[in-house]
Amino acid sequence: MTPILGILASTAPRSVVTGGTLTSDATYYYRTFTGNGSLVVSQNPLACQVLVVAGGGSGGNTDGSGGGAGGVRYLTSQTLASTTHTVTVGAGGSGSGGTNSSLGSISATGGGRGVYNSNGLSGGSGSGASSGTRTGGAGNAGGYTPVEGYAGGNTNNGFGGGGGGASAAGGLGYALNNGSAASVGGAGGTGLALSAWATATSTGASGYYGGGGGGGGWYVNQGGTNYGGGAGAGGAGGGGAGGTAVSDDSGSYSNSGTAATINTGGGGGGAGSVVTPGGSGGAGGSGIVIVRYLKSAV
Repeated sequence: MTPILGILASTAPRSVVTGGTLTSDATYYYRTFTGNGSLVVSQNPLACQVLVVAGGGSGGNTDGSGGGAGGVRYLTSQTLASTTHTVTVGAGGSGSGGTNSSLGSISATGGGRGVYNSNGLSGGSGSGASSGTRTGGAGNAGGYTPVEGYAGGNTNNGFGGGGGGASAAGGLGYALNNGSAASVGGAGGTGLALSAWATATSTGASGYYGGGGGGGGWYVNQGGTNYGGGAGAGGAGGGGAGGTAVSDDSGSYSNSGTAATINTGGGGGGAGSVVTPGGSGGAGGSGIVIVRYLKSAV
């Protein structure tokens, strides 16, 4: 009987997987979705790892804060049943928060929209605060463990806190203390580093997903001297940089925030401002869904 049992074990059906864009490295297959679709598993359940990234929030207009990154769900031990799994890839916000992404019942929450002159908004990662002394929006709106994202940056008598990222909170927007009354936007929070996934699928931004948007700066004239507001850098993982605010011999002007990188879930950069109306916030980056499984599983 032993040989018969051995034969039966060796001929047990393996998983059959279709859907998305198929790539590989030396050990794994990857199924990547940059838009809505279906992942079909048949013959046997699939042991896998899953990355679900929601769309990032747009940056705020006029003294705007950085948009929060879309929530990033990185699950290292999943079993997908033999069935069709619906995939939804969330859009990045355009004057709005980002949209949720999902793989079946596994969901990630869109990033918070950047704001003007208010506390930040919650999301997968929260947007930064804007103007005066205020509080960034909360992250991990889905209440997941591990968390899907972090809070947006506060402001300290400043403008444009950075949007939260998948691995770190957004930076503080603050007023300079060197005699200048200009305000510097906070940096976007750092995203999640997954270099092997990014390399194998040609996605992400320098090996990261879910970077927060940088906050915008604010110009002021103090004692007859013009001080330009510096922009916050976008967070690693596709976050857009904030806009600067400048006054020179050609006049005063604002720069709009930079859009986040598509299919990273990055938050858009907040606009700089000289006077109202100022610039426009950058759009958030769309999300992405990737499933990774051992070559030996199929």
